[in-house]
Amino acid sequence: MSSRNSQANKAAARERLRAEREAQAKKDKVRRQVIVAGAVVAALALAGGVGYGIMQANQPGHWDKAAKAELVKPKNTEGEDGTTVVVGKAEAKKTLEVYEDARCPACAGFEQAVGGQIKKDVDAGKYKLQFFGATFIDNGVKGEGSRNALSALGAALNVSPEAFLDYKAALYSKELHPEETVDSFAKDDYLLKVADTVPALKGNAEFKKAVEGGTYDRWALEMSKAFNKSGVTGTPTLKMDGKKIDTPGTPEAFTAAIDKALQG
Repeated sequence: MSSRNSQANKAAARERLRAEREAQAKKDKVRRQVIVAGAVVAALALAGGVGYGIMQANQPGHWDKAAKAELVKPKNTEGEDGTTVVVGKAEAKKTLEVYEDARCPACAGFEQAVGGQIKKDVDAGKYKLQFFGATFIDNGVKGEGSRNALSALGAALNVSPEAFLDYKAALYSKELHPEETVDSFAKDDYLLKVADTVPALKGNAEFKKAVEGGTYDRWALEMSKAFNKSGVTGTPTLKMDGKKIDTPGTPEAFTAAIDKALQG
């Protein structure tokens, strides 16, 4: 091989090597740019996600919105905010005030024991019944079942006072009242399941729409405020015309306490 050919081959080899190095350098540069771009996109996505999470966390919750919604008062209520709920015959001279929280296990026990007797007394005109609904268990145990059930009671009251009493009895029934720590009443489906046991509410499209649409959510909050202003700190509590009386656990003892209060 001539020295000229040898030099040419070496030059060609050096040129190929240079070209390969330049090509590899371009690939490395592109790869670095892709990595950097990916990191920037990921950082922006993370920042956006955190920002969105913070924004969502600062959004008002359902009940915060309900507090500012238009107040819709159920039929069969009185007072500026519709929080005066009195059931019974107009000629009844005395009024039994009942203070209850839908999630309250003691209220459930009380209603299971004497709720039927109260309904008989009211139907007979022995006294009227005034209801005060509380929601403090939602704060103590956490959840929203007390408020949601109270809203559903408003929907039942809008149907009729009788539907209201029957639905209240169903909510407190042994078969359907959940444990205090189980927030079943927060679910509209469960409230409607309970309503299916009440003839006036079963298949009632207007009632169902009101429950699912939260028509009386604001009213439930106003009712809760009325309870808080009453000075009552526990449930169940009974008062006869403003004077506190016992809450006996049997129909007989309850009737004795009521008769004593009616004479006072």
